[in-house]
Amino acid sequence: MNEIIHNVRDELKQTADDATKNSFQRFFKEEVKCHGVKAPAVVKIAKKYFPQVQALGKGKAFDLCGELFQSGYCEEGWVAANWAHWFRKDFQPSDFNIFETWIEKYIDNWAECDTLCNHTVGSFVEHYPQYLDNLKKWAKSQNRWMRRAAAVSLIIPAKEGKFLKDIFELADILLYDNEDMVQKGYGWMLKAASRVHEQEVFDYVMMHKDKMPRTALRYAIEKMPPEFRKEAMKKS
Repeated sequence: MNEIIHNVRDELKQTADDATKNSFQRFFKEEVKCHGVKAPAVVKIAKKYFPQVQALGKGKAFDLCGELFQSGYCEEGWVAANWAHWFRKDFQPSDFNIFETWIEKYIDNWAECDTLCNHTVGSFVEHYPQYLDNLKKWAKSQNRWMRRAAAVSLIIPAKEGKFLKDIFELADILLYDNEDMVQKGYGWMLKAASRVHEQEVFDYVMMHKDKMPRTALRYAIEKMPPEFRKEAMKKS
């Protein structure tokens, strides 16, 4: 095992506490593996070892990230997601296949999915927007975390007003999804888009509100004015 990985795991175990570990599961419906370390402490550990990781170069660094994701521990996945994002200036098109593999093989809860996709995949797509079509393929996957990933990868670009057409196309694909984690994911994506494109998102919601699951609908309109929320929640 790589010495960096060994040191990261050792420090996570030393930083863990029983109270955090015992309360961790309440945030998830599925069983998750955790050391019991709060998110700010995980980021601090990731930052501590990143200079050593960076010195290895992106290829070897991504190998280490894969090893951390493969462990199944949430905090190790968070470290990997942060390291991957900190290489964003060096991203190349071929990196997309690596991110896709991590999600498909190793991601099994919303926290790992969002930590990787909000920043790493989101940054990648901003740099290589031609891969938006690949997100639409993810949205049709049998894997619910791939489907959630398709939506939450656009959260940050959506907040900046980007990719509205693609956001609506993704929402169309995910509209009837019966998994609440996916419903929350694309509802969140629409909510983020409403920061800049409030009227357009409201119009989209009004067009689809009778078909859209209530979970997705509530997420999408959460930041809208009260009169918009009231109108959207009216039953036809």
